[in-house]
Amino acid sequence: MGRYPDIEPYDHGMLDVGDGNRVYWETCGNPHGKPALVLHGGPGSRATPGLRRYFDPDAYRVVLLDQRGAGRSTPGAADHTTDMSVNTTAHLMADLERLRAHLGIERWLVWGVSWGSALGLRYAQTHPGVVSELVLTGVTTGSDPEVALLTRGLGKLFPEAFERFVGELPAGERDGNLAAAYNRLLESPDPDVRERAARAWTDWETAIIPAPPGSVARFQDPGFRRGFARTVTHYWGNGHFLGDGGGVVLRDAHLLKGIPGTLVQGSLDLGNLLGTVWRLHHAWPDSELTIVDEAGHDVGAVGDDVLVEATDRYARGGG
Repeated sequence: MGRYPDIEPYDHGMLDVGDGNRVYWETCGNPHGKPALVLHGGPGSRATPGLRRYFDPDAYRVVLLDQRGAGRSTPGAADHTTDMSVNTTAHLMADLERLRAHLGIERWLVWGVSWGSALGLRYAQTHPGVVSELVLTGVTTGSDPEVALLTRGLGKLFPEAFERFVGELPAGERDGNLAAAYNRLLESPDPDVRERAARAWTDWETAIIPAPPGSVARFQDPGFRRGFARTVTHYWGNGHFLGDGGGVVLRDAHLLKGIPGTLVQGSLDLGNLLGTVWRLHHAWPDSELTIVDEAGHDVGAVGDDVLVEATDRYARGGG
């Protein structure tokens, strides 16, 4: 099966969402098709052309955006003067609602990857009636235990990389929340300190999350590297601004009742060590979970087939 062929947007724009921010958005596929919203990962990544290909372009009106401060949205987090206090999960969800109203969409399917899955879940929980289905991969819920695993916990699996990662922090900052400690460096007035911290953070991410060939090339772009690291640590160091240490997404899983969901997870995704996706699936009776053997955070070609099958089925009205 595989993903659909490449397509280009038929419309795009910059939406003023307040606080001096303008969010880039684009639409592709069928202007009269089933609306679908795509949420990228990070936080701090961007919507890439490949994400358009999970949808039948004849059946879907696909909406993609670069989340506040990321990608083509302005001002970018790479600019040290950008105010990150107005970049929180609540702000991002408000941006989604502004975009939905701007495009005249009543309800849409929400497709999310990695951080986009946590954002999509919380959006569905707090905005009843506007999400028709959820399709999520590389699933996370943004909890503090997940952050602790991906920073300090995985140090036992990647000891050499972890030694370098922690070694970039001041000695007095190595025993607490590592994401918050890195964020303090990334907010330093010294550009050299910020650049070293961004490089060290992205080197650690590259070490712990094996990715498809070429996908880490983005980290070679100094601007992307700075903006990405600053945004990720801003969210990870503050419980993803979800409250209750990020535990609210699992706690409120019952609020997803009635929303059909597809969860696609690699068996070797290190986030599985906490059982998060399994617990989410069992707390959400309307969800289906597919575990892809020998796949990591990226579910590969086999997982892509499952994701496309799900969007095809939802386009036909299947739950």
